[in-house]
Amino acid sequence: MLPPNENGNGAEIIALQALVWVLGDEDRAARLLALTGLDADQLRAGVDDPAILGAVFDFLAAHEPDLLACADWLGLAPEKLMMTAKEIRR
Repeated sequence: MLPPNENGNGAEIIALQALVWVLGDEDRAARLLALTGLDADQLRAGVDDPAILGAVFDFLAAHEPDLLACADWLGLAPEKLMMTAKEIRR
């Protein structure tokens, strides 16, 4: 697991929270699966895989309205959300 960031939340926790946000909307969840090529089983099995979590951040970064809404839901600046994406890939 990655060390906590300055908010006390590890990057993996933020990534999982972002995934929860994405999956909270059926259309958005279907778009994530379609664009990443993952199926639901692969996504479930890969929730601790930095590549899978990175794909969630890529998904958010590719559609700014989703990025902004997710960052708002998490109480983070969009820039912080994208910095977390970099932490996940280390």
